[in-house]
Amino acid sequence: MGASSRNTSQRRVVLAALDGATGFVSAQELYGRITTAGGHVALATVYAHLKKLVATGDVDAVMTERGESLYRRCAAETHHHHLACRVCGATSEIDAPPLEGWMHAVSHEHGFTDVRHVLELTGVCATCRDSSR
Repeated sequence: MGASSRNTSQRRVVLAALDGATGFVSAQELYGRITTAGGHVALATVYAHLKKLVATGDVDAVMTERGESLYRRCAAETHHHHLACRVCGATSEIDAPPLEGWMHAVSHEHGFTDVRHVLELTGVCATCRDSSR
């Protein structure tokens, strides 16, 4: 099997593991799922594919307060943001038209094009807030 075929099959394995996950998961969790299912992919390969999949928009990534990246396949095919619970990791997809308008206005004002951004909102979800009372 050539490197290109192996690369494609490994990508499919990573995507399948993401498809089977509920919510955001770490690269290590994905690696564990893959190896438990009998897959043969190096952890470094999982990281490499996740990086490429995030760059192409096929996978969403959020950063935890500890600096760990978490990943998931996202149903939304358009640009969006996430609101994530710092306690349980639950996420909600959110649209932010005012933010997008501001970003385009500021970019234009300063002569920038092809501007990209990442917005990460974190908080404590209602379930976690209520359980801590």
